[in-house]
Amino acid sequence: MLLNGCREGKLTPRLVEVKCPRCGQSVEVFVRMDGAPGEAGTLVGDEVCSCGHVLPAGSYRTDYQEED
Repeated sequence: MLLNGCREGKLTPRLVEVKCPRCGQSVEVFVRMDGAPGEAGTLVGDEVCSCGHVLPAGSYRTDYQEED
C-alpha cells in the first residue's frame, strides 16, 4: 500500500506558473509528472490567458518560459 502512495504522487498533475507567449502575463497550468512516453511534462488541459491566447493541452511546459 505504501508503494501505491508513491506512484500516485507521480500521477498527480503539478501546478506550474508559466508566461503567456503572447502578452507575458502569468498563467497557471497543470502539468503531468509521469505517464506514457511523451506525456510527462505536458499540459493536462487547455488553459486560456486573460489576453485570450490558448495554451493547448498536450503542449510541453518547456515550450513556455516559467515564472521565477
